[in-house]
Amino acid sequence: MRVAVVGATGAVGTTMLAIMGARNFPADEVVAFASERSAGRQLPFGQNTLTVEPLSEQAIAGFDLALFSAGSSISREWAPRFRDAGAVAVDNSSEWRMHDEVPLVVAEVNPEALDGHQGIVANPNCTAMVLLVALAPIERAVGIERLVVSTYQAVSGTGQKAVEELRAQARAVLEGAELPAPEIYPHRIAFNVIPQVETFKDGDPYTTEERKVIGETRKILGRPDLPVSATCVRVPVFTGHSESVNIRTREPLSPEGCRDLLSEAPGLAVVDRPGDALYPLATDAAGQDEVLVGRIRTDESAERTLNLWVVGDNLRKGAATNTVQLGELLIERGLLSARA
Repeated sequence: MRVAVVGATGAVGTTMLAIMGARNFPADEVVAFASERSAGRQLPFGQNTLTVEPLSEQAIAGFDLALFSAGSSISREWAPRFRDAGAVAVDNSSEWRMHDEVPLVVAEVNPEALDGHQGIVANPNCTAMVLLVALAPIERAVGIERLVVSTYQAVSGTGQKAVEELRAQARAVLEGAELPAPEIYPHRIAFNVIPQVETFKDGDPYTTEERKVIGETRKILGRPDLPVSATCVRVPVFTGHSESVNIRTREPLSPEGCRDLLSEAPGLAVVDRPGDALYPLATDAAGQDEVLVGRIRTDESAERTLNLWVVGDNLRKGAATNTVQLGELLIERGLLSARA
């Protein structure tokens, strides 16, 4: 069993390696790939270290599985190359998610979608991932008629440079120093809230991130006509995406029934004692693989409608953990053939 990790030096890639080591991922050999400038860099992997290699046609031969977290352009070029060389590619970028022939999979939600793969499997957007872990049990139990979600997204979702930008700006504000000009975001992120995640394209009033949440939610649930509205916001938090979710259900579901339902669902932890100031926090979700759900209450302005507060680590369950889980599922289901 030979496994490639492509984009191994990035925030998600290093997290992926750490999770693989902690979960004793069943690989005989793991090879770390990154850009030419990172070649030769040493990365920790369990009790060992990996030496980063650059991608090349010769280097990708002989792999069973390739886990990608290197951006859309790299995935567009190299995922098909790994597939054609006999590996199954699990991609964490947005490149393949909405292709009809590519399964878009959350491990706890729709693992059966892996069975029809054609050599490439897509990992959902981190925001949609956290959301779907909480939504799927409700959809299965009582059905969902309409969904409105507002997100509060951490800067690590943009990458390590965004984390450094927040840190530098916050230090400057607190020390009364000259504020460095924003480079990663269109405005200062320190002590600010920016109602734009990713970009606006072709006059669309929704950002590309909001379109991802809408489209991927429909695809994963198998509900192409599900009414979904999303507003995605960037906040000055290092790790942990938070989401305010308003759900109208097909059949009635009480807050108590919802708590019981979600308490038994895989990948979730209910934290819901607001009178004791116990509810999901980004700082609590950071470093965890479970998605936290709380503030479960009736929306008194509408029938059969609940409000939830959902939080998850965008680097772990939102990206790296699910990628590793999909690799494990492919192995367990005997699907590690690019032509399965």
